[in-house]
Amino acid sequence: MIKVAPSLLASDFTRLAEEVKTIENADMLHLDIMDGHFVPNLTFGPGLISALRDKTNLVFDTHLMISNPEDYIEEYAEAGSDYITFHIEATNHSHRLVQRIKEAGCKAGVSLNPGTSLKDIELILPDLDMVLIMSVNPGYGGQKYISQITEKISKLNDMIKEVNNNVEIAVDGGIKLHNVSEVINAGADIIIAGSAIFGSENPYETVEKFRTAGK
Repeated sequence: MIKVAPSLLASDFTRLAEEVKTIENADMLHLDIMDGHFVPNLTFGPGLISALRDKTNLVFDTHLMISNPEDYIEEYAEAGSDYITFHIEATNHSHRLVQRIKEAGCKAGVSLNPGTSLKDIELILPDLDMVLIMSVNPGYGGQKYISQITEKISKLNDMIKEVNNNVEIAVDGGIKLHNVSEVINAGADIIIAGSAIFGSENPYETVEKFRTAGK
């Protein structure tokens, strides 16, 4: 079953609680944390996550697009995150960081930028709950899907089958209704979409359309 994770970054920040209610049929809420250093944009922090936590029962999928993620794991866990994903490019101690996320009571994910090789996560793959493949260069919403990423998803799917069938593949960036089936067919389990959902006339119905695209 395909999971759909609308990205809060594309919502109307003047009415966040109401926006989240429009996608209550989704499986997860994707929360992009940007520090203006690791990626060229600033978003929000644990305070906003904590404020939203009692407004929805959605699984909180927190994506740390920040430098030194090891300094913030416990803070984001305490704010209400269910998954915490860090970038493999942002730390020299990925195995240790995965264990700390799990010790904090969250599921552990690792994200790779478009130009990062799958070989960089090969040794820690059996310990992960999720791998997040970026299909655009991170930092801003509304970018076009990089077509070469489809093959990368497929190769990751083959790697997971060899080591641990429980690892989920999430894909984020430029996914629309017209290309989501390509991503799903390559092996994606979790579809992250921002403007395609929150920018639609009926986000609730759009979530369902994304989900049925995988059937």
